[in-house]
Amino acid sequence: MDDELHARLKAYEGRPAAVAGVGRDPVNAPMIRHWCEAMGDRNPAYTGPDAIAPPTMLQAWIMGGLGGHGRRAHAYNDLLSLLDEVGCTSIVATDCEQEYARALRPGDEVAFDTVIESVSPRKTTKLGTGYFVTTRTDVRVGETVVGTHRFRVLKYAPSGRGPEPRRAGGSEEKRDGKAAEARDGKASRARPRPVVNRDNAGFWEGVRRGRLLVQRCTACDTLRFPWLPGCNACGSEQWDTVRATGDGTVFSYVVMHHPSFPAFDPPYAVVLVELAEGVRMVSNVVDVPYDKVRIGMPVELEFRTYGGGGEAGEGGEELVLPVFRPRAAEAAP
Repeated sequence: MDDELHARLKAYEGRPAAVAGVGRDPVNAPMIRHWCEAMGDRNPAYTGPDAIAPPTMLQAWIMGGLGGHGRRAHAYNDLLSLLDEVGCTSIVATDCEQEYARALRPGDEVAFDTVIESVSPRKTTKLGTGYFVTTRTDVRVGETVVGTHRFRVLKYAPSGRGPEPRRAGGSEEKRDGKAAEARDGKASRARPRPVVNRDNAGFWEGVRRGRLLVQRCTACDTLRFPWLPGCNACGSEQWDTVRATGDGTVFSYVVMHHPSFPAFDPPYAVVLVELAEGVRMVSNVVDVPYDKVRIGMPVELEFRTYGGGGEAGEGGEELVLPVFRPRAAEAAP
């Protein structure tokens, strides 16, 4: 059944998802300024008479706004409808990749075409079972391709439901449903695994070896975190790493009460830690009640392994994550 369905889904690969799309606005300085302010990006390349747009704004110039795109092709709608019919009625964006061929400048008017690049075999995730659909958008100015934007979504049946439509309830189906709930309940305790890609693989390899690595631009020595392909100070793509000491302070935090997520027990604190090296990272503070976390709290790094029992990573594999605990003197009564 799945092979037959997957063959039908694969037939959509290569077919258009959007045709002859155009950006709603030309590349312009106000949007660049707002973007840079929101991102805290002070790169001088994005200001002044010769300003360029931050490359990562590529998607911003082709988004359809609240009304969506009017250029979406029938093939993409048909693909999503087919997935709806087999029970994959939920959708979530999972990740995107971008490639940049040349910088965009104020006044550039972008156009684009989008193709359905791939449909994965059936996958089971924490959210449910479904199919990853990847689209590739080639962004152009005139006839020149200025960048490529790959966008991946998971179209899935929520946990507890299979990818096929439900049949009228019978005793056997109810038993299967209870078994699925039991399986999902156990799996739902698993910590979500990080998305490892070509840009951050070095960071996660460092974590695996018990090292917290921060990128350093070899052109201007600026440290940066999270890991990025290029320096946000000078734009250089050349970098090495320095090993962080692991000391830091809580720069800010929020206490999560809602929504609940099975791998965590709310309320809990999510913190932004400023490392001694000056960069900041989002993490958890452990071994302290959420209502005892405060801004300025000295913390130190700990690599905590989640594996076995109720906190296993997905697939039962151990998962190592960098977290922080109150520095020893701070934790003393």
